[in-house]
Amino acid sequence: MGSASMRTACKSCRLLVLTEPQVARLGLLTLLLAALWTGSQGVSFRSPYGACCYKEMFIRQKIPAFLIRSYQKTPSHCSRKAVRVELLKGKKFCVDWEEGWFQQYRRQKESTSTST
Repeated sequence: MGSASMRTACKSCRLLVLTEPQVARLGLLTLLLAALWTGSQGVSFRSPYGACCYKEMFIRQKIPAFLIRSYQKTPSHCSRKAVRVELLKGKKFCVDWEEGWFQQYRRQKESTSTST
């Protein structure tokens, strides 16, 4: 099939040709929309989990108090009520808020911080 016959067979075909600035604008728009979407989903580009805890992130064993640097409750929009515990070396784990050992740790921390 020659190029002349290709042109006649595809007279109704339209080819979208974008200029370089249009491609750049389209790329920026795509990045902006992706950033807005991930922000609304509570997901960070750096972490697939954001600030929420999911089933595979929980640990059940007691963490020794001297290894805990800090803890933070998960936001209310998360599907599971939990606490993110950060260890001295920077590792983070999720703990069920109702765990007995964690409640004991929390009460001890609160009593020492109010007595000083």
